[in-house]
Amino acid sequence: MNSVQGSGAATHTILHIGAGSFHRAHQAWYLHRLNEAKLPGEPHWSLTVGNIRSDMNAVLDALTAQNGVYTLETVTPQGERAYETIRSIERVVPWTESLDALIEAGADSACKIIAFTVTEGGYYLDEQDKLDTANPDLAADLKGGHTTIYGALAAILAARMQRGAGPVTLQTCDNLRSNGERFHAGMSEFLARRGDDELAQWFDDYAACPSSMVDRITPRPTPDVRERVKAATGVDDACPVMGEAFIQWVIENRFITARPAWEKVGAELVDSVMPYEEAKIRILNATHSCIAWAGTLVGLNYIHEGTLDADIRKFAFDYVTEDVIPCLTPSPLDLERYRDVVLERFSNPYIQDTNQRVAADGFSKLPGFIAPTLSECFERGVTPAATAMLPALFFRFLERWQAGKLPYAYQDGVMDERVARGFFAADDPLKAFAADRLLWGGMAQTAGLEAALADAVARVDAWLVKRGAD
Repeated sequence: MNSVQGSGAATHTILHIGAGSFHRAHQAWYLHRLNEAKLPGEPHWSLTVGNIRSDMNAVLDALTAQNGVYTLETVTPQGERAYETIRSIERVVPWTESLDALIEAGADSACKIIAFTVTEGGYYLDEQDKLDTANPDLAADLKGGHTTIYGALAAILAARMQRGAGPVTLQTCDNLRSNGERFHAGMSEFLARRGDDELAQWFDDYAACPSSMVDRITPRPTPDVRERVKAATGVDDACPVMGEAFIQWVIENRFITARPAWEKVGAELVDSVMPYEEAKIRILNATHSCIAWAGTLVGLNYIHEGTLDADIRKFAFDYVTEDVIPCLTPSPLDLERYRDVVLERFSNPYIQDTNQRVAADGFSKLPGFIAPTLSECFERGVTPAATAMLPALFFRFLERWQAGKLPYAYQDGVMDERVARGFFAADDPLKAFAADRLLWGGMAQTAGLEAALADAVARVDAWLVKRGAD
């Protein structure tokens, strides 16, 4: 499927499901930049945002009151701040339980792309990329509900099919590895399990699901962002966002419809995103979690504090240098430079990114970000001592969670609390942790994993004693 560029002055629409900070600092920014460029022959692209759950209603209401316009604050590691008024969101769809307005927006023939940002756990996929049908939300959607991305999109696509609205590109914008391919498989299985053969065939014929790699550190906005925006611009923005100055978007060039010329404003359109996403997931995402878990254990609050801590920085540096780079070589990227840029970005004291935000969702991040490097090291006959430190840190972090000793509420979208607490009720908690198949897949209950984790936990414990944080 080749990219098809629009022409003339027609208006095309992108529906984005999710109005969170990351989308507004990333994909919405790219579209704003493209529209502002007013390139000859390029159509105008309009962005519509909505949500499938009610948890973003406050943001949607604020955006509605401001006609979709908001301010983006960016900051460099040197503390240079910039402010930009983002105008790409031209319609905000209010949330209702029926999702009627969202379905109507997605079924409009002018809508060429439906994009969405989902956490890793929001795809409900197991190690074999099969749907976790035991999940109650997914089970409800298989019976006709629409609280998951599959149920919501099934309703939208059914409306498109019935109206003859034409093909649509479904664009994943998140950290799931091979996100487009795996979403396509999940959606196909979802429709098959529903017995909706007609829609399943339409999905195969009229939808494309390109993969992408996205990157910009975007913390949850705090009240001081609004204060700085007002001081700098004079605008009292009720829903500003802030992020680092760095931004990257790598997109598989496989669209079934017209698409914006994102490459003209800095995005990279490529045949395969795999080497880019592997570097980002293993070097940036996994390292981010490492720093958050370790920092929490020694009483730090922010990511930059942990990155500037010599011990924690060494955990992250050694993990990438000793294990990840050998796994990812050869690569089109300079992996050592990528590692150094990531650590520089994490050391930015002006981002104020919290350990609480980054430490979340460990039950998705261990299998998604960290287990692949462990597995590949074992396959090469190498003991992954540096990588094993990451799950060891999470194990001690989780132990504090179950004892009620974390300094903040831990959020995890896919963790089964009963299972997690069960680890520490077992005779050998670490052995029980290493036996969990959802975390470790085929490595679960293996002597190699158990030994690597036991050694790493011993090193973590010695470090905590040295730091007076045991």
